Amino acid sequence: MDRVVASDDPMIDAGRLREQLDADVTVAATDSEAALVDAADGADGLVVDVNTPVGAAVFDRLDGLRVVARAGVGIENIDVAAATKHGVTVTNAPDYCTREVATHTVTLLLDCARSVAAYDRDTRAGNWGWERGRRVHRLRGRTLGLVSFGPIARRVREQVRGFDIDVVAYDPYVDAETMADADVEKVTLEALYDQADFVSLHAPLTDGTRGLVDADALDAMHDHAVLVNTGRGGLVDEAALADALAEGTIAAAGLDVLRTEPPAPDHPLVELDNCVVTPHAAWYSAEARAELNATVAANVRAALAGETPPDAIDPETDWL
Repeated sequence: MDRVVASDDPMIDAGRLREQLDADVTVAATDSEAALVDAADGADGLVVDVNTPVGAAVFDRLDGLRVVARAGVGIENIDVAAATKHGVTVTNAPDYCTREVATHTVTLLLDCARSVAAYDRDTRAGNWGWERGRRVHRLRGRTLGLVSFGPIARRVREQVRGFDIDVVAYDPYVDAETMADADVEKVTLEALYDQADFVSLHAPLTDGTRGLVDADALDAMHDHAVLVNTGRGGLVDEAALADALAEGTIAAAGLDVLRTEPPAPDHPLVELDNCVVTPHAAWYSAEARAELNATVAANVRAALAGETPPDAIDPETDWL
């Protein structure tokens, strides 16, 4: 019987994997490459979360490995080139939470735009007054800037149609005509920062996007701008963002992802009243979790049967 090792992560449902795979599925702590190699010795397949590093050394040492299935969208924690060299298939689950992340993005945007969390904290502290805190503006006539224009960003665009806001986007891999079909204007990143009242990050984390939003980018935004990040924590220079929020360089931020998760209790962004932080929960709904595990199982099942999985990663894809 094939053996599959899964990360000890709540989003991975080992019971569901056991139901759908003709394999011995075990769960192990895999938060380091050494722990992963020890746990997966002799394994045919791995199911990993974003916090499980699967580097070249893993593929060098796990000779019988045939598939690594990422339980999620991003695969920045997996050395795809090393996997390809060793004949190991890498898969992900690209579509399971598109609606959820888009909805969470808009929720953070609205929370920051309307100061909902700040009002809540103020009211709980015994203070009652709409005029307390920063100035709130109507949404109509404002501009949303989408950094990357993939499936989630496109869904965000659909969800904000009722707010009568303009939408611009930066994405070097999507042409202007495709954006125009969605009533979105293609702009440079510099123009996006200059025009947008709301900046929403949806780019994958690569060498080219790491630290994309740095002090210079924040300085280029309006002082009333809201930054939303439901992409990857590594897209943002967190020290620069904390300074920008504290100094009023931008007005607010809504973050579902951080560079290190969970953050330290004294993390500066968590302590700021004009920063809303959620625990990497944008992906979550009961339905999305079920779909995720079904997708992972289908990919692993196909790979172990010698077939090409539905969501096999192409090692030649540009954004890798």
